[in-house]
Amino acid sequence: MQHQTAVKSIRVLIVDDHSLFRRGVVRLLESEPDIEIAGSCGTVAEALNLLAANPADIVLLDYDLGAERGSDLVAAMHARGIKAHVLAVTAGVSPRQAMELMQHGVAGIFPKTDSPETLLEAIRKVNTGEAWLKQDHVKMLVQTLNEPPATEEKSFSARERAVLRGVVEGLANKEIAAELQISESSVKAALQQIFNKTGVRTRSQLVRVALDKFRDVVV
Repeated sequence: MQHQTAVKSIRVLIVDDHSLFRRGVVRLLESEPDIEIAGSCGTVAEALNLLAANPADIVLLDYDLGAERGSDLVAAMHARGIKAHVLAVTAGVSPRQAMELMQHGVAGIFPKTDSPETLLEAIRKVNTGEAWLKQDHVKMLVQTLNEPPATEEKSFSARERAVLRGVVEGLANKEIAAELQISESSVKAALQQIFNKTGVRTRSQLVRVALDKFRDVVV
């Protein structure tokens, strides 16, 4: 008799001030065998209490929580050492707000106009440590980077620059390899060098650092 390996559930907390939206997302996620609901609420205080009592892997966080901002919760999570990945779910953000979210440490920005299937894809991708940014959000972020590059410089090779741009655009290693016409192992080697030079460990961290400190490389 064969024993199947149990799939670890992705624990998701939904934070949105619209109860109808929360209920819809709960119903969607409950139907997925690899996703478990860690709770749902509408305020920063409620979210912090739930996270303290019932840790989550992913926080689906509305940017506009009425009198509060989603970035308030992200800052509070960092202050308390809560390590969950945050996927900002929003009806729309400005370029400056998108930059604020990424600088506060969210793993991605998900438009509420996208499909339920795309939301499931985003949750699973963010859970692996990758970033979720649609092309229009990448363009929005780049539009805010008009000031001179930060003084902290790193020496990147032409290949590392190209791979870094691919990561910021949300491409997987295989897609970057196809675009640059190099092997996937070459992409992985370049990516490891970029990780070493920037001191980060995950792709989502790399996107934030690239947009914050190395914008001359990705623009």
